[in-house]
Amino acid sequence: MTYRSLKECIGDLEASGQLVRIEQEVDPNLEAAEIHRRVHRAEGPAIHYVRVKNSPFSMVSNLFGTIDRARYIFRDTLEDVRRLVELKLDVGAFWRRPMRYLKTPFTALHTQPRRVRNGPVLQKTTTIDQLPQLVSWPDDGGAFITLPQVYTEDVVQRGLAHSNLGMYRIQISGGEYDVNREIGMHYQLHRGIGVHHATAIEAGVPLKVNVFVGGPPAMNLAAVMPLPEGLSELRFAGALAGRRTRMITRGDRLPICADADFCISGYVVPDKTLPEGPFGDHLGYYSLQHDFPVMRVEQVYHRQGAIWPFTVVGRPPQEDTIFGQLIHELTGPIIPTVIPGVKAVHAVDATGVHPLLLAIGSERYVPFNKTARPAELLTQASAILGSGQLSLAKYLWITDDCGDTRLDIHEIDQFLMHILRRVDWCRDLHFQTCTTIDTLDYSSKVLNEGSKVVVAAVGRAVRELPTVVPDDLKLPEGLFAPHSPLPGVLVVQVSCDPDGKDLAKVVATHSGDGLLAGFPLVVVVDDSQFASESLRNFLWSTFTRSNPATDIYGFGSFVRDKHWGCEGSLVIDARTKSHHAPPLIENQEITRRVDRLAAQGGPLHGIL
Repeated sequence: MTYRSLKECIGDLEASGQLVRIEQEVDPNLEAAEIHRRVHRAEGPAIHYVRVKNSPFSMVSNLFGTIDRARYIFRDTLEDVRRLVELKLDVGAFWRRPMRYLKTPFTALHTQPRRVRNGPVLQKTTTIDQLPQLVSWPDDGGAFITLPQVYTEDVVQRGLAHSNLGMYRIQISGGEYDVNREIGMHYQLHRGIGVHHATAIEAGVPLKVNVFVGGPPAMNLAAVMPLPEGLSELRFAGALAGRRTRMITRGDRLPICADADFCISGYVVPDKTLPEGPFGDHLGYYSLQHDFPVMRVEQVYHRQGAIWPFTVVGRPPQEDTIFGQLIHELTGPIIPTVIPGVKAVHAVDATGVHPLLLAIGSERYVPFNKTARPAELLTQASAILGSGQLSLAKYLWITDDCGDTRLDIHEIDQFLMHILRRVDWCRDLHFQTCTTIDTLDYSSKVLNEGSKVVVAAVGRAVRELPTVVPDDLKLPEGLFAPHSPLPGVLVVQVSCDPDGKDLAKVVATHSGDGLLAGFPLVVVVDDSQFASESLRNFLWSTFTRSNPATDIYGFGSFVRDKHWGCEGSLVIDARTKSHHAPPLIENQEITRRVDRLAAQGGPLHGIL
């Protein structure tokens, strides 16, 4: 089944037992988000909030809360889109297996947006303050749209073919915004809207913007797809929806998605920014308040019976994790065609996606000289870190598969152990400093600026990894509470100031220059017990809270020809620093309120 509207999708999920209705009034200020988080954590159903406090519109969330439900929503088109991708990679496959691709030409036809003169979205109008005022975390700076589809066009080359549909959070209350007339638009580095905004500034004209909310579920996935620059997301949305995307085009007006539930129309105010945020974000911390563009609201349209969809982000895994899984299923085969020699890339969700990339590459150019020294692998690493949003990564661990086809980038612990058995810290670390990182990452003191490190290792294993902490382990003075979350990794605490350079002194004064108790990697954390309780905790603690250039040390470290390395264990300082953003903590009164909904007779009884 394919859906023409969000309402059709909700009805189908309810009929199939995959949606729960909450008839009691729900407050969009913290309560709705807490319900969503709890139900998502329980791998529960989608949630329809029928009565929303201070708004005439109902809300829905957790539509994509499990991978099985996401596949169910797109069950009639996912395979067709995969086969379209296959033909893009190998056109000749059509002639070798024509029966497999019989429906593919029709899928391709759906990629062409359809121009219409009217649509349900224009049936009614409202104002910003009547929309559900969703606040997800206690210290958020106001209400936000968390599933927006932000549509813009190149101001020089107008038209659907030169459009961008992206998901950039929108702040609709709080701060210094003029109520009902201004909203905040937060977009990050390497986002398509930035190119359109720059072109508009150069041309001296305002950038027109339409923010769609709701509509066919395919539009949400299209808005987060990492498509090549210049390829319209509307084309992908049509293929995934199983029908052409209907866009209302009238005169000089910016096109509007005819089947959206809401559309906020306006333009980016030239030469004006206002403080946006804070906002509880997908790294598990707040992104802090910074100046971002302002959108002047000209009109707010909505269809009859419009429903407001939302999601909640926070420490992974959250609902956006499912988006990432779907995207990988659809686009994973493309990676080897985009970056020659690279077989697979995995952005690790447990770290918030951008902090850590894992990759499998190839060493092909000198097959007769197996020196176990990375060569082509470093070229591939540079290509990965120069590719779109992958360029925002801080840590890239890359290896070849050594002919072992069982090596899997999604088996994260095994992958890290594979490299730790082979890595030579004297040679295999490659830093980039004063470069771009994710806007939401506060491990650096400067917004958008930080560092990267490539860990590249190949060849045969050179060491066995210790699996337990020795009872007689003698740590350098100041280090304590050792634990091992996985073989080859030691996490410890330290008594010195996290903002000072005392850790460097601890490492520098260590009498031995070899591997500390045989562990090639030592990570200093705030709570070693927490960091060692699970792989998820270890990944989150280590890679979200460290900035490679300032937080990596090593026993027996040296600088040779401007190359940094160490002869002993590598040390990552992953403690919380004073410039880091605070972590997300839920409001306990709201938690108790949601507990009552889960009690006997409540709408969430049996789910939570």
